[in-house]
Amino acid sequence: MDGPVRLRPVREEDLEPMARFSLEPEALGEFEWTGFTDPRARRRRWEEDGLLGDDSSVLAVVLADDAFIGIVSWRNVSLVVTRGAPRRPSPVLRLEIGIALLPEHRGRGYGTAAQRLLVDYLFETTPVHRIQAGTEAGNLAEQRALEKVGVLPRGRHARRRLPSRALGGRCHVLPAARRRPPCLSRPRRRPRSLGC
Repeated sequence: MDGPVRLRPVREEDLEPMARFSLEPEALGEFEWTGFTDPRARRRRWEEDGLLGDDSSVLAVVLADDAFIGIVSWRNVSLVVTRGAPRRPSPVLRLEIGIALLPEHRGRGYGTAAQRLLVDYLFETTPVHRIQAGTEAGNLAEQRALEKVGVLPRGRHARRRLPSRALGGRCHVLPAARRRPPCLSRPRRRPRSLGC
């Protein structure tokens, strides 16, 4: 696919710029930064499974010249919480997506393009029933990007987080979701490339 960005598995040379998300508050921005984390944790996971696991995965977002500009991710959120009982798997696969772009690459449409590629890829290669995302009420750019790729708002609820601007404060999270289109009843047998 010819476009401003493409997705590919994370390579070893991507781990150094990815470390910025763990060490620089500006790299994640005001809505995602929750404190310093160990950048070696991603390297250990990459060495274990290439950041492509059964429960969660990460792909690199790169420009046409293969320059790393960020990551997209997804995780399985299909576990059903039952009061007083252990979590059990749901028969319906739900995936939550996320994105983090380095600050120098924001505001150019790369995030929208990357999320569109990710949503299309997940519907084509997995039996996912619903793709969802949550974004803070003040993150208008991310809300617009999600709407452009069909991940639409589904109501409003508050959730406790530790945003950098108010440690221990409450922030309003807007949930959004997109269901599998009827024309994509099953994933393709051979997945297409990641927007390459």
